[in-house]
Amino acid sequence: MEALRFQVVGEAFKKKPLCVEAPSEKPSEYFGLKVFNRQKMYKYLPKSVYDKMIDVIENGTRLDRAVADAVAAGMMQWAQENGVTHYTHWFQPLTEGTAEKHDSFIEHDGKGGMIEEFSGKLLVQQEPDASSFPSGGIRSTFEARGYSAWDPTSPVFIMDDTLIIPTVFISYSGEALDYKAPLLRALKAVNLAATDVCHYFDPEVKKVVSNLGWEQEYFLVDEGLYAARPDLLLTGRTLMGHDSAKNQQMDDHYFGAIPERVAAFMRELEIEALELGIPCKTRHNEVAPNQFELAPIFEETNLAVDHNMLLMSVMKKVARKHGFRVLLHEKPFAGINGSGKHNNWSLSTDNGVLLHAPGKTAEQNLRFATFIVETLMGVYKHNGLLKASIMSATNAHRLGANEAPPAIISSFLGKQLSELLDHIEKADKDDLFAMGGKQGMKMDIPEIPELLIDNTDRNRTSPFAFTGNRFEFRAVGSEANCASAMITLNSAVAEALVDFKKRVDARIPEFEKKLAGTGHTAKFHAIIDVLREDIKTCKPIRFDGNGYSDEWKAEAAKRGLDTETSCPKIFERYLDKESIAMFESLGVMTKKELEARNEVKWETYTKKIQIEARVLGDLSMNHIIPVATNYQSQLLRNVERMTTAFPADKAKELNARNLKLIEEIAQRTATIETKVEELVAARKVANKIEDEHEKAIAYHDTIAPMFDTIRYQIDKLELIVDDALWPLPKYRELLFIR
Repeated sequence: MEALRFQVVGEAFKKKPLCVEAPSEKPSEYFGLKVFNRQKMYKYLPKSVYDKMIDVIENGTRLDRAVADAVAAGMMQWAQENGVTHYTHWFQPLTEGTAEKHDSFIEHDGKGGMIEEFSGKLLVQQEPDASSFPSGGIRSTFEARGYSAWDPTSPVFIMDDTLIIPTVFISYSGEALDYKAPLLRALKAVNLAATDVCHYFDPEVKKVVSNLGWEQEYFLVDEGLYAARPDLLLTGRTLMGHDSAKNQQMDDHYFGAIPERVAAFMRELEIEALELGIPCKTRHNEVAPNQFELAPIFEETNLAVDHNMLLMSVMKKVARKHGFRVLLHEKPFAGINGSGKHNNWSLSTDNGVLLHAPGKTAEQNLRFATFIVETLMGVYKHNGLLKASIMSATNAHRLGANEAPPAIISSFLGKQLSELLDHIEKADKDDLFAMGGKQGMKMDIPEIPELLIDNTDRNRTSPFAFTGNRFEFRAVGSEANCASAMITLNSAVAEALVDFKKRVDARIPEFEKKLAGTGHTAKFHAIIDVLREDIKTCKPIRFDGNGYSDEWKAEAAKRGLDTETSCPKIFERYLDKESIAMFESLGVMTKKELEARNEVKWETYTKKIQIEARVLGDLSMNHIIPVATNYQSQLLRNVERMTTAFPADKAKELNARNLKLIEEIAQRTATIETKVEELVAARKVANKIEDEHEKAIAYHDTIAPMFDTIRYQIDKLELIVDDALWPLPKYRELLFIR
């Protein structure tokens, strides 16, 4: 046992970085090399087909069969020129991962031979078996039909010898069984709602796009050490392990020099990502040892989500070539920072205006204030639902741990923006306006600089912080599908904008009567009137202080914000009547789909805790206790020999320490055995609960709390037992790449 561990550790420390040769071209020249992007479409499609495809992508027009056949022919030509032999519909089921079934291009030619064929029918729709994917009861096991349908707005790409086609995944009866379908609906809803509001300020706006820039944090560990840790292998995190004497307390890893082996991994990862059209921009060491980050340039949200899912898959493949394993679990190591995936979100118009960025004129700044306030309204009304959208069994370890945002959703705006909203709320309504020539309006608001980001500090304890021209949703977990948070956020903002426009439109006639002959614009007065109401309404969500403090938890509860910390109970927010009403009114998800997804969430939570419990019990009984008792036996033999070698008094004196250790090992192993037995018994009781909701709560309340008790005893034994006997690589070995 000990020989294996030390061999594994030694081999890990002797690893040499692979030599990664960058392409001779500049990154801009091989960016998108493996993507059937507009450039490729223009080359491989007839001009008329290309124009129709652009119309489909930009305006959502229907793709007819003839166009699909022509597109499929062009795709296959390009793919075959790049050595591709297979194709697959690539979708995102409710497993937090991706799924794909590969088919070759070959078909019978009717003459005893084969031909390569790829039609529009095969491109547009496939029928993967849906029976084994989570459906939350929407489909019975024997009802296997499910359909994947091409999403033309996310470009097709090549991985190895396969043409990858991004798709939605729906059931035979039409319900969404994935993340992409409701995300596309949410993006459509926010586009329509935001465009309508933009018309108050610019009637030429035709479209509003939701943008996303994710920041992917991750850990790397040596593959040999990973393989020697069954808990990492099976659960993604270490269920035991004492702190390393040195971890992150010196703050020397953050932004430090990237280790040579890691730099080689990063280079190859970036090359592959850029070829796949993922616009990698930033790489650096993160706070914890062995923790790193990669971030891209902003993209349209649907494409950004696809790129993040693709990147996580590519990371795992490239890491193994360099002797690493990627850990995307939000908390793989106790006692040091976990990993998140900050979602930087914004809205922009088709003419390039960022709607969350201040402008240079009064009208532009009124638009800015409108979209800031209505975003806050959405976040305030659905703060519990937003927390549910990022919650999971794994992310629960990270939230509120003085390293990540607290499990209470609030928004940090900074001094300048807060003062702006306070000014709009408190100033005399008539004093906000003065005659402004033809425009008829001049807002009496202090000038707002274009770059607000430089005029306020950052609050890293805020889950939803304004950062100059966007909001940063910092609570998303590192292994999560960003779509979950983006579905809820875009839907919440869309609902707020729809309600805002409805109330403004209702008040415009009233102000037209009041302001007749004054030269003032009724529209802007109505907007200000509604904004003042909403600023007051959503004020509880605004918080610029320390989100980690106990005082804030008490204050948040007084403000009516959701302070629940139980993961299974947080999921209940999806089934609140306000949540169902929002999703159904926007056409994003039905009540039936929401109920099914919650069944999946509760079942997934239970299974993850169940697996951890089984692994912990196995490691405790089959690895830790045998090693501890073996060491205890060695100590006992030593006591016996000392007793025979020395006079009784001297032997007693010399044996005092060993006897103390023998007793401590006995007590700790007995406690572990007892607690593992209790853990097994509690699982048996919980497993008899048929309702998935109640079962998940039982696992959260009665089983998960036992982990820390067992771990505490094991971690104490790690400090006692001879290092040469300890069976698992320790934190000091796992956390420092050589």
